[in-house]
Amino acid sequence: MSRSQPVSPLVAENRGAEKPQDSRDDGLAISRTPKGALRLENAKTAASLSNTTVFHRLQELLHYLELGTSAANLAGALETARKQELSAAEFLEGLLRKEVEVAMARRMKSRARLANLPTSKTLQTFDFDFQPSIDRGVIAELSTLRFIEERRNVVLLGPPGVGKSHLAIALGLLALNAGYRVRFTSAAALVTNLQGNYERGTLLKRERQAITGPPLLIVDELGYLPLDQAAANWIFHVVSKRYERGSIIITSNRGFADWAQIFNDVVVATAIVDRLIHNATVINIRGKSYRMRNYLADQREDRPASVLNGPP
Repeated sequence: MSRSQPVSPLVAENRGAEKPQDSRDDGLAISRTPKGALRLENAKTAASLSNTTVFHRLQELLHYLELGTSAANLAGALETARKQELSAAEFLEGLLRKEVEVAMARRMKSRARLANLPTSKTLQTFDFDFQPSIDRGVIAELSTLRFIEERRNVVLLGPPGVGKSHLAIALGLLALNAGYRVRFTSAAALVTNLQGNYERGTLLKRERQAITGPPLLIVDELGYLPLDQAAANWIFHVVSKRYERGSIIITSNRGFADWAQIFNDVVVATAIVDRLIHNATVINIRGKSYRMRNYLADQREDRPASVLNGPP
């Protein structure tokens, strides 16, 4: 009587209705059912499976390809494939899908750290009823993020507390979740950072990382603090570097007519405004302060009922 042929280490040939032959090597004994599903010939559990030679070779290959999640999940995925009689393609899809999910989560965490968004603000939590001067259609269009693809700028103007930073952060968070690299900074921090990197001789590297690199740069609170000539030149430097190369969202409590006072230089101010508003969306918010509204509401809650109702 002839000796039976050994089964392939990974996938045996489909033998139809024949009883699967045992594997004679020390590899992973996996065959296909007539329908093409994976099947462990000896029905080993994941624990005993981890002792096989081919299993270790698979793990080594996955680690070499830097697919650590797949390597860690290999035993469990093979056991699931056996129990659910998954096809080879379904087994591989499930294994790689987990790898991709972990990679996406890791990249998202890294992008969020580099974005430096101070808080988590969303458009859903913005009170548009309190700021009727804002055109909701314009915000809806910006939320599509086409302005980033078209390298357009967004300028949010208005007095303190009307929601400029909220809208800027919300758009930044949308971009971040959509896979764009985002960088948030205050105008003062931007100037300080650039000046420090210039003095250390690391300006070019910093520009690539945080100035010219991210598709979206958010500069908050321009105009809250006066800028000297050097600071004005740094702001001009940033705007010029990103002109038609990347989008900027800027918030300011001062109208364009006052920017000459911000920069202490009419020529520099004019050059900055000219580059910013070319192909830009400008939103001028005319309304009351959210913070003042909340403060007054808290004050009313804290006052005694006799004071609120007045004398009898």
